[in-house]
Amino acid sequence: MLRRRDLIASAAAVPIGSAAAPQSAAGGPKTLHLALAATETQLDPPQTESSRYTFQLLACILEAPLRFDYLARPPRLQPATAAAMPEITPDSKQITLRIRPGILFSDDPAFGGKPRELTAADYVYSIKRFYDPRWNSSDLYLFEESKLLGLSELRRAAIATRKPFDYDREVEGAQVLDRYTFRLRFAEPVPRFIYNLAHPYLTGAVAREVVERYGNDIGTHPVGTGPFRLTTWRRGSRLVLERSPSFRGDPYSGEPADDPLAQAIARRLAGRRLPCVDRIEFQIIEEQQPMWLSFLGGQLDTIEVPGSFGTLAVPNGQLAPFLRKKGIRLDLSQAADMSMSFFNGDDRIVGGNAPEKVALRRAIALAHDGAQWIRLVRGGLAVPAQSVVVPFTSGFDEAYRSEMSEHDPAKARALLDLYGYLDRDGDGWRELPDGRPLTLRIAALQNQAARDGNEVWYRSLKRIGVRVEFEIAGWAEMLKRSRAGALQIWGYAWSAASPDGGFFLGIAYGPNANESNDARFALPAFDRLYERQRRLPDGPERIALMHEAKNLLVAYMPYKVHGHRLQADLLQPWLLNYWRHPFMRDIYHYLDVEGR
Repeated sequence: MLRRRDLIASAAAVPIGSAAAPQSAAGGPKTLHLALAATETQLDPPQTESSRYTFQLLACILEAPLRFDYLARPPRLQPATAAAMPEITPDSKQITLRIRPGILFSDDPAFGGKPRELTAADYVYSIKRFYDPRWNSSDLYLFEESKLLGLSELRRAAIATRKPFDYDREVEGAQVLDRYTFRLRFAEPVPRFIYNLAHPYLTGAVAREVVERYGNDIGTHPVGTGPFRLTTWRRGSRLVLERSPSFRGDPYSGEPADDPLAQAIARRLAGRRLPCVDRIEFQIIEEQQPMWLSFLGGQLDTIEVPGSFGTLAVPNGQLAPFLRKKGIRLDLSQAADMSMSFFNGDDRIVGGNAPEKVALRRAIALAHDGAQWIRLVRGGLAVPAQSVVVPFTSGFDEAYRSEMSEHDPAKARALLDLYGYLDRDGDGWRELPDGRPLTLRIAALQNQAARDGNEVWYRSLKRIGVRVEFEIAGWAEMLKRSRAGALQIWGYAWSAASPDGGFFLGIAYGPNANESNDARFALPAFDRLYERQRRLPDGPERIALMHEAKNLLVAYMPYKVHGHRLQADLLQPWLLNYWRHPFMRDIYHYLDVEGR
């Protein structure tokens, strides 16, 4: 999961911690220099707004019980803080996990100067926080869909009584069995819930004492058991993470793929205590040009090629000679993601499932010039999308073809004519079937990529005689308005966090409105398909249901999916151990820098 989204900015620095950075063998801290392409959000799992960049930060600080094996392909899970892989009942309705003793949280004043050991109760508490109405989590649906026994009832009781959420009340769905063991129980089979246990932004352990000490400011004081701790945070500008002195420093263990690069990285990491670097400095660089120039100047160790520089840096999918001469390397791979625009289902112009509304959405989608979008916005580094389901996940079918990828202005104009969207006054612009003006409102951010995307929309819609106005604002404001249902059309990207393609069908599931279902799409026939596939194990029966669900989303078009990115990462000569994982966020403690 972008999963999606990225947010919030202010100018003041947040002072965090005071310990000096550890010294490397060379006499100074070994530092990894990275950039985030969007402003960071609250560094607190229930408050992340599903931000991909915030996920990356939290994955450095917090730990889930499991993780993906960094070098294994196909991807596989392995224990992180867990002593072993969880015990799962044959009916997929119960998961039991035992945590390794002796794992410590980073030091924090909330612990009163004493070491604080991670326990099973910390994981149960962290999961319960998503149900607490106080945090209004946009990711609550990921747990409620799984029907953890008793937790939704606990949330409803807090809302009904307007009393604080009762963390001390025992519930069947999340039980502490002993100091190091906890159990999750579900009302229905959850064959793929285990993947949630590998993501620090969902099941990363936080300590109750820390949350209670910082209260509403917990988002600026993340404290976990992970390899790094936050020491400097200048909002919208810079974050610094330093090696946590209490981190246990396990060496890499796993089963590397039968690939020369993976094998070489595994040999380099063998027996070495992680993390490899002492510090990570994140610069917030939202515009593409300064990010590109920072990388060329050696101020960043790696970047994903900005879309507008795609043809310059990676012409015809090959590293440009001027970059090769600098010793820069290219890692080019298909990303497990999709970029899309949604149509607000509650909007009076584009929303609803009446035939004329569906026809309007389909016409808008047919008008959009996807090839031009790939050229201008992605610099050629994307492939057309046929559905919401992304590569490397269940339900993705390379042979599947649909109207989702079509660009046919003539067909779009015919649809509009048929359903009464006509130019009645001869000014070149169409009106609604009832004669009122037809003007679309497309929301957009304030960066160059968004401006390029707006140009594609304007030209595309002008060809079919539809006016468009652009609503420009920052990321935080757009997220707020999207959750309030105040945007007519907006778009961003979703990235897969696991091999479960069902997640992407969930963005159209009716009960997920106000959470992942930004389109507020509501279709009972689709909801029934989604619920059936969710309960099934992976296999032909589930794939058939997912195929039907994809067809419905193409037919009703609540989302226009533009493409799946080709991930072009540029690596400086001194960056070591980099190998892109399709789902994993917590990769930075494997990376190393030598001779920067």
